[in-house]
Amino acid sequence: MDSPIDIISPQTAGTLDGLFRERVRLTPDGEAYRSFNQEVESWESVRWREAAELVDRWKGALSKENLSPGDRVAVMLGNCLEWVLFEQAALAMGLVIVPLYLNDRPENFAYILRETEAHLLLIDGLEQWQRIEEVREPLEDLRRIVSLHPVCEEDCDPRIRNLVQWLPEHIEKQPDYECSPDALATIVYTSGTTGRPKGVMLSHANILSNAYAAMKMTPVYPDDLFLSFLPLSHMFERTVGYYIPIMTGSCVVYARSITGLAEDLRTQKPTILVSVPRIFERIHAKIQAKLEKRPPLARKLFSLAVKIGWQRFEYRQGRAPWVPTLLLWPILNQLVASKITARLGGRLRMTVSGGAPLFPTIARFFIGLGVPLIQGYGLTETSPIISFNKPESNVPSSVGHALHGVETKVAEDGELLTRGDCVMLGYWRNEKATAEVIDSEGWFHTGDKVDIDETGRISITGRLKEIIVLTNGEKVPPDDLEMAIAMDPLFDQVLIVGESRPYLLAVIVLNKERWSEWLHAMGRDSEDDTLAKDHDIHAHLLRRISKQLAPFPGYAKVRRIIPTFRPWSVKDGLITPTLKPRRKKISALFAKEIKALYKR
Repeated sequence: MDSPIDIISPQTAGTLDGLFRERVRLTPDGEAYRSFNQEVESWESVRWREAAELVDRWKGALSKENLSPGDRVAVMLGNCLEWVLFEQAALAMGLVIVPLYLNDRPENFAYILRETEAHLLLIDGLEQWQRIEEVREPLEDLRRIVSLHPVCEEDCDPRIRNLVQWLPEHIEKQPDYECSPDALATIVYTSGTTGRPKGVMLSHANILSNAYAAMKMTPVYPDDLFLSFLPLSHMFERTVGYYIPIMTGSCVVYARSITGLAEDLRTQKPTILVSVPRIFERIHAKIQAKLEKRPPLARKLFSLAVKIGWQRFEYRQGRAPWVPTLLLWPILNQLVASKITARLGGRLRMTVSGGAPLFPTIARFFIGLGVPLIQGYGLTETSPIISFNKPESNVPSSVGHALHGVETKVAEDGELLTRGDCVMLGYWRNEKATAEVIDSEGWFHTGDKVDIDETGRISITGRLKEIIVLTNGEKVPPDDLEMAIAMDPLFDQVLIVGESRPYLLAVIVLNKERWSEWLHAMGRDSEDDTLAKDHDIHAHLLRRISKQLAPFPGYAKVRRIIPTFRPWSVKDGLITPTLKPRRKKISALFAKEIKALYKR
């Protein structure tokens, strides 16, 4: 990689749209974005100069919508070039961006549109439009809906415009609105697991300072290639996978879909991948499922590769001495590890995991195979990064050290408090909720319990409000147990129940394919779904769960299960758009079964 040149500082950029303009000035002919064109079935590139010209067209269209600086405009798209063009045009006019999750439920995004009084909404096409039509209460403030793809041919809503109709044919240069770095840039709604989502207000300075501080932890280079697939409506992807590449002049490739991610990794060969633990868990589960079908020797060889690879990592980190078994690494890499890294493109130099805790066993698995996996930590309210592991000082069981300029301390109850330029302006039109999380001294209360060692390294130990307290007084962090159980490829989704109960119970969504294979191996009829309720099958499932929970204390044992084949989705409101379970709703769905099991 080249040396990190032409990195744009927050002082030079001023605002997020100023950041984009400065990048265009510095490297106009550099490759900025790459997307797959379905019509011609090939990848197409856009250079910074071309992107700027396209932004001018979008500004021309927005200028005709009678919008004023400070007005809110919303976007409900998957990751694509149009997302960037729309935002950059809107920011240059002093507008405030409200990102919506592409797969969110109608009542959720309608609530956000009404609360922010958004005047314009950009959508992808028919699927989003049909969900808008499901909204019962009128969206009176929404004056224009622009769709990338046609959604209506006759008797159309007068607010609807197809993108090709809406964009002007000729570029009319529009003056940029001069706004303060401290001005509101975006309102990002948190996908809370309980209650209504809250609108996090972030300024230009919040985001720019956070992105710049993150790059001081590990360099990003102009010839780095990002593969973008996490939703841009999530601040993790937006800051790391969108603004940082503009700061450094790196190129962003937009993945076609989650289902096509494996092929995009192989063909596009990114150097930086931004992901969430669930993606690594899925890859891990697939690898484990394939290993179960391999001969014992192949499985032992794979386990040895992970073990020696981890020893090599610890040695290179300076935490372990050199041992003779490290001499086996070249051959193990050739036979095992290189095949895994090749599936990820073969060029990854940094894979960043965030958005939720990464189970240590998963981290050790991938790092042992040579995947350069680094964990960070943050929240939407902190733009979002609070801490990060440096590549040369990477402790996967931790979330690293706080970024430069980000203060941290631990409250008496173990909660992490943080303060700095990255902390939000507050919650949109919700002073009470703001006062509950930002105290009089400016400390933001994260809600996460942590340990901070003498070097300042942060380790998350749990959530203040997501601890199950059993009737014997023992406290259990459900997230940790759920992640451990879900490492078994038979279990797709897991929810632990047990608050004020004598023991733990698990609601588990079974993987149908693995279920059939498992039953076949036991000589049972795989077509009989009622077997999930069979007493002997339950006993087998409990043993598998117990194996996954072996490292946990004895009281963290699941004694009853409720198996199901119906996955929980965002559409049915059982998980958030960031794939976190909505505990109360899932518990309510299975309330009858839960009550019956605890009566036994």
